[in-house]
Amino acid sequence: MDHATTTQAPVSNTTKHVTFRIWRQDGPDQQGHYDEFRIAYRPGANVVSCLMEIQRNPVTTDGRKVAPVIWDAACLEEVCGSCAMNINGRVRMACSALIDRLIGGGESIITLEPMKKFPVTRDLAVNRDRMFDALKRVKAWIPIDGTHNLGPGPRQSPADHSVMYKLSTCITCGSCLEACPQVTVDNDFMGAAAISQARLFNMNPTGKMNSEERVRGLMGPGGIQDCGKAQNCVKVCPKEIPLTTSIAVMNREVSKQIIKDIFFNQEGDKKATGGPG
Repeated sequence: MDHATTTQAPVSNTTKHVTFRIWRQDGPDQQGHYDEFRIAYRPGANVVSCLMEIQRNPVTTDGRKVAPVIWDAACLEEVCGSCAMNINGRVRMACSALIDRLIGGGESIITLEPMKKFPVTRDLAVNRDRMFDALKRVKAWIPIDGTHNLGPGPRQSPADHSVMYKLSTCITCGSCLEACPQVTVDNDFMGAAAISQARLFNMNPTGKMNSEERVRGLMGPGGIQDCGKAQNCVKVCPKEIPLTTSIAVMNREVSKQIIKDIFFNQEGDKKATGGPG
């Protein structure tokens, strides 16, 4: 067997290198630990490219051959949202996290950990079902009756279109949930992503037909009322989506729906009992 596949290539004293301290966990119910890997520094490298290098030769700094590191990634250009993880204690996209911005001079250590608000699948990969279930709850889609050509859709104002475009850039990475103090592993708060997507589809001229269903999806246990207005979500969003604005807008819509329900129910009760009104 080629010796290079079982031990790390020696790094000369003049070569700048980076040490990665990576969380390892074999499964959701397994105990975790950290492994350290050292690789040569390359200008312009991102975290994903370094993980790929480690994956090719997963030998720790103390010379142990270990299983390759597992993480999620797809597009490698900050579009799919799958490579979100905690990097040096802050949630980021691994594909756009450049090593040059993470390290200082000399030997540096970069710590990689999975997001803590989602169950760990293995190593750095997590299960994001809670976020996708929240999108289902608010019906974050436009229902289309049939697949035939329905002709051009309703016109949209440039002002609405500019807002909707920004909201549509959400990549469901889960960073907003990870940074939110109201989201914990043992509660069901839906988080900012689903709330903002409800706003997006309620602004759509066709989506407005189902706006009440989405507003009601924001109500109840784990709904928008659980938001503590910490504003951490908007600080970590890789697409700089105005999440706090979306929360404020949809909070207002929920309040209006509650008022409607109160008055309409009272009027219906009066008619049912034969009372005045």
